[in-house]
Amino acid sequence: MSVATAHSSTAFQVRSLFRSLLRQSSQFSNYNFREYARRKTRDSFRESQKESEERRIQELIQNGLQDLRLLKRQTIISQFYQLDKLVVEGQKTGKQSGEQGDIVRQKDTGWD
Repeated sequence: MSVATAHSSTAFQVRSLFRSLLRQSSQFSNYNFREYARRKTRDSFRESQKESEERRIQELIQNGLQDLRLLKRQTIISQFYQLDKLVVEGQKTGKQSGEQGDIVRQKDTGWD
């Protein structure tokens, strides 16, 4: 195998791993976990993008594959624990009132 072929196959592996990690991180049901996984993936790849030693690149790929397995397991576990959507997620919740379908927040009773 020539050096150019080895380099292009490694680049393909790295891009594929990056896409898989981002795709898997979007499977988290909780917004905070989802954003943390995306941010960690991007930061890790940015941090090591200048790496040129082949042995170190293979170590990083193996670490990435291990992280992917961990993410797959954690996303399955997170599906069991559904939490309310956060405001930043853009879901309208509450009681509908008015003619335009506006959402009115209802006050919790018993806390006064």
